[in-house]
Amino acid sequence: VSPVAKIRKLFGGYLRNSISFLNFLGNRITPSYVAFASDTGERMIGDAAKNQLTINPENTVFDAKRLIGRDYNDKTVQHDIPLWPFKIVDKNNKPHVSLNVGKDKKQFTPEEISAMVLGKMKEIAESYLGKEVKHAVVTVPAYFNDAQRQATKDAGTIAGLNVVRIINEPTAAAIAYGLDKKEGERNILVFDLGGGTFDVSMLTIDNGVFEVLATNGDTHLGGEDFDQRVMEYFIKLYKKKTGKDLRKDKRSVQKLRREVEKAKRALSTQHQVKVEVESIMDGEDFSETLTRAKFEELNMDLFRATLKPVQKVLEDSDLKK
Repeated sequence: VSPVAKIRKLFGGYLRNSISFLNFLGNRITPSYVAFASDTGERMIGDAAKNQLTINPENTVFDAKRLIGRDYNDKTVQHDIPLWPFKIVDKNNKPHVSLNVGKDKKQFTPEEISAMVLGKMKEIAESYLGKEVKHAVVTVPAYFNDAQRQATKDAGTIAGLNVVRIINEPTAAAIAYGLDKKEGERNILVFDLGGGTFDVSMLTIDNGVFEVLATNGDTHLGGEDFDQRVMEYFIKLYKKKTGKDLRKDKRSVQKLRREVEKAKRALSTQHQVKVEVESIMDGEDFSETLTRAKFEELNMDLFRATLKPVQKVLEDSDLKK
């Protein structure tokens, strides 16, 4: 979950001219998931799509942010393709998502998938406000390049929005936190470790005026990478104990993904959790303990990888810790 969303949740009531509202299921955060029912072709977005990931993984799309604005032969795209349950095809060196929509096979660009999510947010906002929403400011990872930014803007256009500006997510977080603070000049470091991307920005805030001093990050580092490490650990452990490879069944992998994500969140407040999946493969149940220490061990290099951008931002902004 992006700190942008968290900060808006925590401080939204104090922001001048700000609004905070829930989606149709009563949640503040809508997952960036899109799915199509394999039988009827019905489209689902957000929570509904994520909830059916384990029963229809081939037609459930996520991580569009890791595809948008990239070429098919991009090394990060090629790295991720084997990890996704949905199929990626090459069209003119651009990645397209191939899905079964009812009885038909259809291909979608990452921009079209993102547009579906933005369209859902537009619908939620219009339901809350009681009027049409035409304009939007869209946030992107600070380290997105020009192609990724333009592709994101194109997604907004497809969704029927006039994207008046693309701004960096750490900047948006600082704005959300600092708009009502008037005590003179301050330096703020925003550490934004999201689901799929990581950004660090140093900003100066002086009486409501924001200046970005330095930005750094990694467009391919986020919570999903931490989840993947734990999943790989359990997949190897399960194979060692049973001789069975969970990777051969996409549903099994997605069941494990769901429970690993829950466990990761629980470890924020607990020292150990049980990761349990009913009938993970061939009717057998899965049950293993995950400790916070083991989670940190599996991901130590990823944690350390977040420190380099912080140091670089401090150096580039000419500020000391």
